[in-house]
Parts: sequence; C-alpha cells; structure tokens
Amino acid sequence: MLLQHNQFYQTDVFSTGLILESTGLIIGKDFYLAYSPERIDPGNKKYTIKEIPKVIGCVTEKCAEIASALYGQIIEKIVLVSSPKAAEMTKLLENIFRNVNIALVNELSMLCGRIGIDVWEVIEAASTKPYGFMPFYPGPGVGGHCIPINPFYLSWKAKEYGFRTRFIELAGEVNENMPYYIVQKIVDVLNNAQKSIKSSNILVLGVAYKKDINDVRMSPALKLIELLQEKGANVCYNDPYVPIINISGIILKSVLLKKHLFDKIDCVVITTDHSSYDYKWISENSKLILDTKNAMKGKSETVVKL
Repeated sequence: MLLQHNQFYQTDVFSTGLILESTGLIIGKDFYLAYSPERIDPGNKKYTIKEIPKVIGCVTEKCAEIASALYGQIIEKIVLVSSPKAAEMTKLLENIFRNVNIALVNELSMLCGRIGIDVWEVIEAASTKPYGFMPFYPGPGVGGHCIPINPFYLSWKAKEYGFRTRFIELAGEVNENMPYYIVQKIVDVLNNAQKSIKSSNILVLGVAYKKDINDVRMSPALKLIELLQEKGANVCYNDPYVPIINISGIILKSVLLKKHLFDKIDCVVITTDHSSYDYKWISENSKLILDTKNAMKGKSETVVKL
C-alpha cells in the first residue's frame, strides 16, 4: 500500500498500519506499506513527474524494495529515506522552506514600499550573487493545498512535544495578511486619484493561485475580492483558466477584456501573472494598475507595484 496524500503528521501510515495489523496481518510479510509525499509543480513544463526525484519512506526493507520497484518504472530517481516519518518531514520541510521565504520577501516588500525602494529591483540585483542566495518573490499571498496548509500540520503536532514552531506561525501570519495589505494599497492608489474605494469599479486579473493553471484552492485573490466587496467596491475579474468563482455564495463569471470594459474600470489589480495576458495592451487601456506580480516590469505613471 502506497500513501501519497498530505495528512496530519504521521496520521496516514500510523493509522493504516494499526488497522491492518489488528486483523492479524504482518507488515512486511502479508502487506507492504510505504509513504511517498506528492511532489508536483502545477504548470511547470520543465520538470515532469518522471524527472522529479521520488522520496520514499518504508516500514521494512521488503516494503522499500517493492515500492522502489513500482515507482522506478515511471520515475528516473528514487530517494529512499529511513522511515515514513522522515519522508513526511521531507515534504514538510520543502513546504515550510517556501512558506517562510515567501513571507520574508513579502514583509520586505512592505518595508521597501514604505521606504520608497523597488523591491523587485533589489531581488533582481541580489540574484546576481552566484552563491548563498535563492530568489523568492512577493505577491498577494500564498495559495494551493500545500504551502498555506501543510506547515501547520507540523505546528499542530509540535505542540504535543511542548515545542512551538515560531517561524511557521509567523510566516503564516505575514502571508495571510497580504490580501489585507493589498486592499489598503488599492485604497491609497484610489485616494491619490481622488476616488473612494466605495462604488469604485475594480478589475482583478487572475484568480488562480499561480500562473497558467486553473487551481483556485486557497487562492489569495479570492480573499482579496471578498475584502474589496466588503469595502463597497464593484469587483469583476478575468482569468482565462477560471470561468467562474464563488465568493461567499455570490457567483462571479470571468469577464472579457474589451476596451469598453476598461473605460469603466477605476483600478486594475494584477494578482496572477498569466502568460496569455497582453500586458502592453492592458497598460495602454488602464487608468490605474496595482501590479502585485511585477508583470508590468518597467515603470509607468499609471502602474503602482507591490
């Protein structure tokens, strides 16, 4: 039996093993049990399932032999670790690493905004260092099933051992606050144009949690739209991959990007930098743009970056 999906730390393998052994079956003889965390990057065409090394943690050597033989038929590299616990912790470390570093750069982006420094320029310059630095980028928050959720499985489990995972909790706090910060940025951008957010027409570009996919699970764009509606804004959205969304029971449909639509829009908010967007055309036809993904690259009087 091969388990892959994410669950509270140690829950899957531990409970499955106990249930089967309670029937009199012997693990490693009558049945074989392994845990191999899911490793997939939706929308990434560079690394396919075949090319991503597969981490496997098994209960017995025989379990490891069988699991490796099975996965080895479709995956180029198998990485065996000492136990299912180690395999689970590997997955958690990968997610926590991203969550913490995204939170760090999100916090720095807020500081840079207050100081008057372009955080994107700083990241680009820091990325020229050939060692000791890996670029992460700010945005409206984190989404998907893994990064916003999995780290807190470990945080919850750590409390059983009298341990507080402060990095995990702080990273979650920073990233969860980003939609609120973006809303305040929109308020400021509109105020500078002598407009109130109430009754303003706002177009959100992209609701998927990352570019070029249709997955909206835990997408910060959904929270952003909800907050804008609570402020009294008239919000519409476009996403070429997501034709319909549900915001607190209210159904919204993706609008077509036409000139007459942009004539009515007070502020465009770029939350997902889909490759299919014509950013030059969007820039030319927008009164104001809040760009949370640096999709507009260059400087413009109508564009405000995160």
